[in-house]
Amino acid sequence: MSAVFDHPWLSGLFGDAEMAALWSADAHLKHMIGFEAAYSRALGAVGIASPEVAAAAARAIEAARIDTVRLANATATDGLPVPDLVAQLKAAAGEAAAAVHKGATSQDVIDTALACCLRDSCTLLRGRITALASDLAEMRDRHGTRSLMGRTRMQAALPITVGDRIDAWAQPLGDHLDRLDRLAPQVAKLQFGGPVGTREGLNGHGEAIAAHLARELGLANGPQWHARRDGIAEFAGLLSLISGSLGKMGQDIALMAQQSPPEISIAGGGASSAMPHKQNPVLAELLVTLARFNATQLSGMHQSLIHEQERSGAAWALEWMILPQMVMASGRSLSAATGLCNTLRSVGSSGEHSL
Repeated sequence: MSAVFDHPWLSGLFGDAEMAALWSADAHLKHMIGFEAAYSRALGAVGIASPEVAAAAARAIEAARIDTVRLANATATDGLPVPDLVAQLKAAAGEAAAAVHKGATSQDVIDTALACCLRDSCTLLRGRITALASDLAEMRDRHGTRSLMGRTRMQAALPITVGDRIDAWAQPLGDHLDRLDRLAPQVAKLQFGGPVGTREGLNGHGEAIAAHLARELGLANGPQWHARRDGIAEFAGLLSLISGSLGKMGQDIALMAQQSPPEISIAGGGASSAMPHKQNPVLAELLVTLARFNATQLSGMHQSLIHEQERSGAAWALEWMILPQMVMASGRSLSAATGLCNTLRSVGSSGEHSL
């Protein structure tokens, strides 16, 4: 079975087409091509290649038609797509091939492409968090004064209001936006270090090349991060916090729908093949599932912090397996939470009030 996010039918529940487009193979290839073209122009800008040759190389790179089947076969041998990608780009550049990839390394290409994916994902996540916060605020304004039974340790405790319950769902979202604003520049950051992370072998122009690349690619500049992955791991932690907060919302709503009489009703709940009278709280359950998924994946991201010396093949590849799925899970959590808000129809201990 393939991953649920792109499975032929499970993706109907787990899939997120907008986020998937940001992490597709086409998107990654586009960002790798973008790095290589910008790098050729940077070589021309600092005089390592003539401006004319560099410009010709960049044009050829951007126009190149990449054989992805060949790329896959080469990756099976090299462990990376970049050596064959560079070979294809040099062939496309012809006489300008000397201005292709000279002094860069595979990790510069792959990690910069990752940074571009994360930059675009941060924009999407920020918009979705803001939209969900607005939906919850509107719900609170309209219905927050209604009564609800407060429950501690899943037992009836003392009366509260609907607003009190909604506040517990909404308040973390502002904190997540603050965290996102702080972490986005740390992950949307150029990776450029050369073969061993020292930016050597570029006639002393390493810093100028890095500044050119960051400016052209729309990324933050800073020291190389070949083997320093704490920014990526911290971002993964934020992804788990986002989905975890929404999992709490989903768990609350599923339990509210379970009460007899129900404290909440959900329009268009999931059908049962055996019990047609049921409407299952599918989106609420999905939020719980995605929260638990990200929580389990986070330990793997912390394992991928352990990069030996100047570069790790093993830890690096583990990151490739885990991080995109965590981003997908968090993106889907936010879209599911917004969808769930739009399906809530009644709330209150008697279930008589219409939303």
